[in-house]
Amino acid sequence: MTFAATKTLLDTVHLEGTFFDGAWKKAEQRKQIVEPATGAKLGDIGLASPSDINLTSKAARAGQVDWASVHYEKRAEVFRSAAHVVESNRNEIVGWLVKESASTRPKAEVEVALSLKALYEASAMPSQALGQVLPSQPGRLNIARRRPIGLVGVISPFNFPLYLAMRAVAPALAVGNSVLLKPDLRTSISGGLILARIFEEAGLPSGILSVLPGDAAIGEALCDAPDVGMIQFTGSTSAGRKVGARAGHNLKKVSLELGGKNAFVVLDDADVELAVNNAVWSTFLHQGQICMSAGRILVQAAIADEFTRRLCEHASKLTVGNPWTDQVALGPLISEAQVTHAMGVVDEAVAQGAQVATGGGRSGLFFEPTVLTGVEPENSAFEKEIFAPVAVVTTFVTDDDVINLVNDTSYGLAAAIVSRSVGRAMALAEKLNVGIVHVNDSTVNDEVINPFGGAGASGNGTSIGGPANWEEFTQWQWVTVKAEAPTYPL
Repeated sequence: MTFAATKTLLDTVHLEGTFFDGAWKKAEQRKQIVEPATGAKLGDIGLASPSDINLTSKAARAGQVDWASVHYEKRAEVFRSAAHVVESNRNEIVGWLVKESASTRPKAEVEVALSLKALYEASAMPSQALGQVLPSQPGRLNIARRRPIGLVGVISPFNFPLYLAMRAVAPALAVGNSVLLKPDLRTSISGGLILARIFEEAGLPSGILSVLPGDAAIGEALCDAPDVGMIQFTGSTSAGRKVGARAGHNLKKVSLELGGKNAFVVLDDADVELAVNNAVWSTFLHQGQICMSAGRILVQAAIADEFTRRLCEHASKLTVGNPWTDQVALGPLISEAQVTHAMGVVDEAVAQGAQVATGGGRSGLFFEPTVLTGVEPENSAFEKEIFAPVAVVTTFVTDDDVINLVNDTSYGLAAAIVSRSVGRAMALAEKLNVGIVHVNDSTVNDEVINPFGGAGASGNGTSIGGPANWEEFTQWQWVTVKAEAPTYPL
C-alpha cells in the first residue's frame, strides 16, 4: 500500500505510473518515488517521452485560444476554487511535502501558505488592466496591450516543489496561457501530480495544464517543441545554462531563476544574537537547499570571534532526523549525489586551509549542521554553491572590503545586511551586484507579490512574482486604429 492509499486528493490510481495531459494516462515507463528519510516507496510516477511532449503541446496550444477567450470572471473563479481545494486538502499536501521533499512540517506549512497566496494573487490577474493607451497623432488611437504567449513550459525544482511550480503555473494560466509542467523527478508528486489534481478539481478545462515528468530528454523536448512559446526554469545554474541555450536557439522567451552564493553580512554595530539568529535561518533552513540560502557569512573582524562562537553553539543544538516521525530542525538531503557534492566541498575547503568549527559529518542522507571558519576568498567553499547545511564564515575589516567580497562571485541573487545603522546598511546595499537585498533580515525571504530574480549566474535578469508576472507571461501587441486608411505618397 502506498502512502496516498487512504488520501482524498491523490488516490492509488494516480500513483501507478500515470501522467496528466488533461486526463490521467498510463505511461510506458514509470519511476518509483521514495522517501529520502527512510527509502520507503511512496508511489510510481509515469515518465513522459519526447513524443508525448510534442503531442501534448500541440493539443495544449490549440486549446489555449479558447481558454484565453473565457470571460475573466470565470477564469478568476478557477483560481479561487483551486485555493479552496488546497485549503480542503492542506494536511495531505503538507504530508506529501514532508515525505517526498524531506521538508520539516513548519517549512511545508509555509510552502502551502505561499502556494495559496500565489493562487489568490493569480485570481486577481484576469480582471486587471491589459495595457495602455499611448500618445499618438491626431485621428489615430494608439494602444499597447498585453496578450498571452500561448503555451508556457515550466521546469520546476525539488526544494520547494509545490510553490516554485505554482508561482509560475498560476500566473501563466491566469493571463490566458496553457501550461506544460515538467517537475523535478525527485519530487514529481508534490511538485507535479498534486498541481494536476488541484486544477482538475478546480474546474480548469481539460488540456490547459499538463504535467509530464521525465528526465533531461523531456526538458530538451520542451525547449524544442515548436508549439511552446516560453520556458520558465527554476533550478541549478549548470542546468539553466543548457535550458537557456537550447530554448534561445529556438527563439523562445526564457525566464531563468538559478542558483546563488548569497552573502549574509554582519556589520560591527549589529546585535550579535539577532545576527546569529538570522544567519542560522539563512543557512540551515531546509538543510540549506534553497537558492536564497546564505552561502557566505561575512562578519566584521571586531565581532567575528563572538559571532562565530554563538553561531557554532546554535548550530550544534539543531536536531537532525526524520521530519515525518520526529520534531527536528533539519531533515535529510534530497539524494546521495547532493550529500557527495557537499562532503566534497567541505573536504576540499579543509584541504585549502578552512577549519570545521562544528559538525562536518553525515549518516546516510542526514548531514550535520556544519560551520566552516577561516575561509578565504580563494577557498572552494567561498566560491561554490554547496546546497547543504554548511555555514561558510569569512571575516572582513572595512565596509569597502565587504562590498568587494560580496561582489566577488559570478552569482547575483540575494544578500542580507545586519546593522543597527540602517543608513550605513543602505549605503552598502547600493553597491551590491544582486537582484535582492534585505536590510536587517535573512537572505531566505520571498513574497509572492514582489519581483524575484537575480543576475549573472543567478539568472538572465528576469523576475517572477507580483507585477513581474505580467512581464514574464505575456507579450506586447501594438495596435493603432484610424477612422479611414490614409493615402501614402508612394
